[in-house]
Amino acid sequence: MNKKLNLVLPVLLMAVLVSCEKKYQSPGNYENDLFADEHQEGKAYIMNEDECFDGSELVIASSEVKLADSSKDRGKPFFIYKVRSGTVLKTVRDSVMKYPFQFLSPQRLKLKNNDSMYVYLKSLQGYRFIAKDRNLKYQWLKAAPVYSVKKK
Repeated sequence: MNKKLNLVLPVLLMAVLVSCEKKYQSPGNYENDLFADEHQEGKAYIMNEDECFDGSELVIASSEVKLADSSKDRGKPFFIYKVRSGTVLKTVRDSVMKYPFQFLSPQRLKLKNNDSMYVYLKSLQGYRFIAKDRNLKYQWLKAAPVYSVKKK
């Protein structure tokens, strides 16, 4: 009887331990999303015209903005645009702009042909080698769309 108990008892104990569900191994039971109301997948924030104007260091109204170069298929995408002429509406650093000048944008801008648009720019951050090579001082304001100049 003692030999049978020595053989059956460990097998029974192993069966009981293996069959028990361990709740701490399934983290879904304990998950608590603190920012559930802030998740907005697939929705980007787009600034309105007043926010763009206030957040920019340089605002220009121009109809002569063209794509000069891009880094398509060469790592992190960026686009370089050239402004041939325009009217300065707001400036923080430079009181006089020398045309033509170039600026960098991390996204491709939806330019409309022969249509005046507002160019919202801030100081260039990063892109050290490209800035030196292309003499870039400004970049497009993040989350700013292309707004057409309204005729009064």
